[in-house]
Amino acid sequence: MKEKLLLTALCFLLLGDHVFAQGPVQPRPSPLELVTMKFENTYIKITYCRPHKNGRDIFGSLVPYGEVWRTGANEATEITVTEKIKLGGNVLEAGTYSLFSIPEDGEWTIIINGELGQWGAFRYSSEYDVLRFKISTEMTEEIYEPFTIEFEQVGLNQTNLLLIWDQTKVVIPIVF
Repeated sequence: MKEKLLLTALCFLLLGDHVFAQGPVQPRPSPLELVTMKFENTYIKITYCRPHKNGRDIFGSLVPYGEVWRTGANEATEITVTEKIKLGGNVLEAGTYSLFSIPEDGEWTIIINGELGQWGAFRYSSEYDVLRFKISTEMTEEIYEPFTIEFEQVGLNQTNLLLIWDQTKVVIPIVF
């Protein structure tokens, strides 16, 4: 009798594993991306999701002008710096922050916000802003299909943070 109960329990365990097993994880339409930069003891890490153009009009349409944008897709983009830096000419202390922006035609407002773990910009609150500044945009000849954040080394203790999508490019200088 004990053997029958043990065998029945074993069958349920084996079958139960199959019944409750998850299917394969589907890739996100806007995949997660991580970019980093290191200069001496300073490390910068940006975590964001990369939406794609997919034939859509981007700035002024999909991403409306004059509204706070998560600067990517899905979760709000996050930036971590391990030492104090100058970002767009403004001092940013070491820490982890959300990176938002307000796109406009020819100029963006860059926002560094202290509230983390946000989905999109739906709960964005300016009361947590650590830094806010305006920066001009550039037009590119090339069309960037995915939203791209990257670093461009420009000097010994300088780099540029690039935000590029469609034919719009934002260049934010960083001094270590």
